[in-house]
Amino acid sequence: MNGHADRAEGVFGLTDLVSEAVMLAGAGSAVMYQLARKEVGLGVVEHSTTLDRPLDRLRTTLTYVYVMALGTEEERRSVAGMVDRRHAPVRSAGRYSAFDPELQLWVAATLARTGETIRERVFGPMDPVTRERVYRESWVLGTALQVRPAQWPQTRAEFEDYWRASVQLLAPDPAVQQYAARLLSSRAAPLLLRPTQPLQSLVTRGNLDARTREVLALPWSPQDQRRYDRFWRTLPPVYRRIPRPVRQLPAEVVMADLRRRLRSRRPVI
Repeated sequence: MNGHADRAEGVFGLTDLVSEAVMLAGAGSAVMYQLARKEVGLGVVEHSTTLDRPLDRLRTTLTYVYVMALGTEEERRSVAGMVDRRHAPVRSAGRYSAFDPELQLWVAATLARTGETIRERVFGPMDPVTRERVYRESWVLGTALQVRPAQWPQTRAEFEDYWRASVQLLAPDPAVQQYAARLLSSRAAPLLLRPTQPLQSLVTRGNLDARTREVLALPWSPQDQRRYDRFWRTLPPVYRRIPRPVRQLPAEVVMADLRRRLRSRRPVI
C-alpha cells in the first residue's frame, strides 16, 4: 500500500498530509515516542549519530517519510534498501534489533499518529472515511521495511486500541532519558537553530501524553501548558493563510535533493 494507491482526484490522503510543512511540528514528538519504547531508545542511544550531525539526521528522516508518501515505487525500494543497510548493525542480543517488526511497527505508528494529530490541530478533524484512508496509506511507513500488512491494526479504531496498549509498554531507562534531554537541549542544536530550540522543545514535550513525558523524565509545568496552548491557538489561523505551494516547499526541496543524490549516487540515508 502507498500514498498514491487508488486515490481519486481530489481525495485527501497521505500524500496531502505529508506535503504540509506544519507536519514538522510533530517530528520531535514522534522521535520522543519512539525513544520511550525502551528497546528502540537503547538502539538509538547506542548506535545513532544524531547528536553528532543533527541536520543530516533530520534530512535523512524527512527523506524517508517524504519518499514513502511522495516518491515512486522505485524510489521507495531504493531508500528502503538503504535503511535496511543502515539498520544491519543496530542489534544487541536479547535486547533489541532494528529488524524487529514489532519495534518497526511502533516507530511507524508514532509517525502515523503524530501526523494525524498535527493535521487535525491545524485544519480540524478529518471525517471518518478520510481518517481511515490516511491511516491505511500510512502503513507504507512500516511495510516498506519488515512490517507485514497483517501486523498493522486493520482499522483506525483497532489502531487506537493498539496505541493505548503500546503506551503502557513504555518504560524508563536512565541512558534514554539522558539522550532525550540532550536532544531537546539548545547546546545540542546547530548554531543557527539554537534560537528556536526552546520553542521546539516546548512543542515536542507538549505533544506527548503525560505518561510518555514521565517515562522520559521530561519536565512539564502549568506555565509550559499555557505557552503550549497559546502556540496552538496562534499557529493554525496563520498557517492556513499561507499559500499551499509555499506550505509544500520543504517537501519539494527534500524530494529534489533525494533525486539529485540518487542520480549522482551520493549517500541518501
